[in-house]
Parts: sequence; C-alpha cells; structure tokens
Amino acid sequence: MIDCKNYGFKDCDSEEKTRGDTPIKIPNYPRPLKKFKLVYQSFNQSVEEIYFWMISSLRDDFGLHDVKKITDVFTASEQSAFWGQAQQRLSLQQSQVSNYLATIGKLTKELFQIVRELKIHDERLELYEMTYKAIEKISSVNERKTSHAAETVLKGYWVDMKDGGVKSPGSVYGLSSTLGYTALPDLFFAAPPMKKDEVDAYIDKTIAKSFNVKLRDVLRRKLQAYCMWKDHTYLELKNRHNFMLKFLRQHYNAIQMYIDWVKPYLKNTKRLSQSMTRIDSEDLISAFEGSFTEIEVVLKRRVKPEGNYHAVVVLNILFRTQPHMDFHQDGYQHKGPVHVGRSEIVMRGYAWTDEQFGKYVEMREAETLDLLGDIDSSLKESIDALGSELRDYLKKAGEKFPEDLKKEAEEKKAAEKRLKKMSSAAEPFMAVFSGFKDIFRSFVPEKEKGKDNKNEWVMKKEAKDAEKAMEVPLWATYKNFKKAHKMITW
Repeated sequence: MIDCKNYGFKDCDSEEKTRGDTPIKIPNYPRPLKKFKLVYQSFNQSVEEIYFWMISSLRDDFGLHDVKKITDVFTASEQSAFWGQAQQRLSLQQSQVSNYLATIGKLTKELFQIVRELKIHDERLELYEMTYKAIEKISSVNERKTSHAAETVLKGYWVDMKDGGVKSPGSVYGLSSTLGYTALPDLFFAAPPMKKDEVDAYIDKTIAKSFNVKLRDVLRRKLQAYCMWKDHTYLELKNRHNFMLKFLRQHYNAIQMYIDWVKPYLKNTKRLSQSMTRIDSEDLISAFEGSFTEIEVVLKRRVKPEGNYHAVVVLNILFRTQPHMDFHQDGYQHKGPVHVGRSEIVMRGYAWTDEQFGKYVEMREAETLDLLGDIDSSLKESIDALGSELRDYLKKAGEKFPEDLKKEAEEKKAAEKRLKKMSSAAEPFMAVFSGFKDIFRSFVPEKEKGKDNKNEWVMKKEAKDAEKAMEVPLWATYKNFKKAHKMITW
C-alpha cells in the first residue's frame, strides 16, 4: 500500500474500527480537515440510489462540479453468479492484453537489430566521406597522399566482396601469383583516393615510366572498376541509411501506438480483477451470494477564479452487497441485477492547491495502474539500454521527445521576450529608472518583507476560505442524507 507521506502530505488518516481501539492508520489517505462516516443498511433498496444521491447533492446542490472518479472495483465471492460473468469478461481482456504485449516485445527486440544496422551504416559511410574529403582537399590526383587509411579499408572490401579475393584467379591477389603481375596488389593499394575520370591521368603520369603495358592495363581496369563501385555503393548506402532512419521512426511509433492500445485493456483488466484485500475479508464467504463494490470520487471547486485553493471532498463508498436478479416490466432489459445490503460511506474534506490535488490523484492512480507504469518503464529501460544512439537516430528521422518540445517552447518564449524588449523604444530610459529602483529598494528592505508577509497572509486567507467552502457541503450532505433516509438526526 502506498504511503501518503511519500507524496508530500504531512500525516495520514486514521480511524477506530470499534470504540476504545487504538486508531488504525490509513496510509493511502491524507489526514482530512473534516471527516464524516455513515453506515446505512437496507435490504429493500438498491445501492445505486445511494451513490447517485451523494453525487447529486455534492455536485448539483453545492457546486462541486469538478469531479474525478478514482476507484471503481467490484469483488464477488467465487460461488456467486457474478463471479463467473466477471471472469469471462476478464479472460477476454487478458487475451487482448497478451497479444498486444507479445507484439510490443517483438517490436522492441527488433529495435536492437535496426540500431545495429544503422551503426554499421554509419561506420561505412564515415569511410566513404573521409575518402571524398581527401579528394576535395587536393584537386590534383598526383599530389595526393599515396596511402590513405579509409581508402585502403574500402579497397579491401572491394577485393574481398567484388573482385573475388585470393580464390579468384582474375582478382588483384590472384594475378599477383602470375609472372609480370607480382606488383599489382602493391600498386592497387598504394593508389591515392581518386575519381573515376582521374584513373587514366594517374596511370599515364605516375605508373607509365616504371612498369610494363600489361600491368598498367590491368591496374587501370581494377582502379576504374573500384572507383565506379565506390560511387555506386556510396549512393546506395546513403539511400539505405535514410530508409532505415525512417523505418526506425515508424517502428518506434508503432510501439507507442500498441502501448496506447493496450492501456485501456490493462485498465479494464485491473478493474475486472478481484481485490485480494476484499476476498480475504471475513464478510465475503465463497459459498454465499455476496460481493464488495468500492467506489471513490473526488469533487472539488476553486474558491476564487484566480485563486490557488480548492474546496475538496473525497467520497469513498464501500458496498457489502447481496446481489440478486430482479425482473422489470419496463425498459429494454427485463432481467437485471439489483444490489442490496450494507453501505459504508466516508466523506473527507480538504483545502488543497492544484499541486496537492495533483499529488493525491497521482498517488491513487499509482495504486491501480502499476502495470502500465511497468510497461512504460520497460520500454524506457530498453531504449536506455541502446544508449544515446537510438535517440540520435530518431531525432535525425524527425522524432521529437518531450525534452525537445520543452526546449523549443523555452527558446520560442525567450525569442518573443527578446523581440518585445527590442520593440520598446524606451528601453534605455527604462533601464536607467530600473537601476534607481534597485538602489532605492536596497535602502528599504522592510517594504519587501512586508510584501512577502502580505502574500503569505493572502494564501492563508484563501486556505481558510476553501476550508469554509468545503465544510458547508460536507456537513449539509451528511445531515440531509440521514434525514432523507430516515436515520436518527440531532
């Protein structure tokens, strides 16, 4: 069970199960300012009426229109008819979840292969770009370095994959064992980076004086074939790299899409699953036709239009019911379930800011959506395992992450602010006056201190107003419910 203190609340709620017992802490509820508890039992009235009566009173009669449902859990005994129906629906949802999760796992595994292929492309493209830079740096082929590391590596790829290597008699290495062609491998690998139309000039000017015609012709043919292979494979590799970048982004978006699809099914699975706490309760016996229904709704209203505090009521209803089938003469359904039994209603009142309300909702959703967080975190861990390469490739493909969007928004805001300052013709004069203002403030710190005290006083007053705005609907709903349902009042 999640502790409310971990979410910034000072203390947790507590209650007595029976008179004289030591109060029991309830860690998933912050300590309320006001709290009312009702226990209502009736075997001739449906619990739906109780729920909608409470909602209507708080929302419609007292203006707590901002409503958020937090918990909606149904638990039935194993031998009841409701349990069988719930398990059938649960199995259908679980089947969809398993299919989606299997697809997500498969796609996540394929991310590693795509990133690995892109890294190989980057390594190969870097070799190509180094050779082309060497060509662009020196215009004359005869003035270039006779040995270049990147060019040597690419020539090795060409000899092994295209020319046939040692096993082919007509390859660079195969001809080296033939009389008159022994120097061919040395001349081939010693040739500097060049374009395909520079091969003839290099052979005629550099090689012609030292070697025979047959060796020069074979070297010319090999260098020409290599230069053409290099140009074509470079374009092919670039196109393949761009395609893989787009495919990676599509693959990543497909994973996100499947995660969005599986979330509703996971939520339904969680809600259809039995509450183990309720199943182990002494009030739920497997042989009896019984069930528990737990509902929690948060209703709030901002006290002032631009204020910071809300009047908040947390309504928690626990139904221990005896369900039975009832026949109706009117309506589209002639036979349907009716829940009757014991209703335990707890209303807790708070005066919360937006931040406190968000923390409470986050705490309550963390209890029911742990599985969703596991899936999101597993995907995040997979992405982190790939390192920064995946994010870099996705950014190259045009994908934008939350931090990128935040950075763009900040840059846009800063640019608008600079533009606004530049558009002001009186900026230099305002700067002079602001300087005098700062000097003046240094002599009167008491006013600034008084201003801070005033803001603190305003916040305390808003909190007090929110507490008063919460007390009226809380007490009135409690009192009116007892009167409307013929309970003892005073």
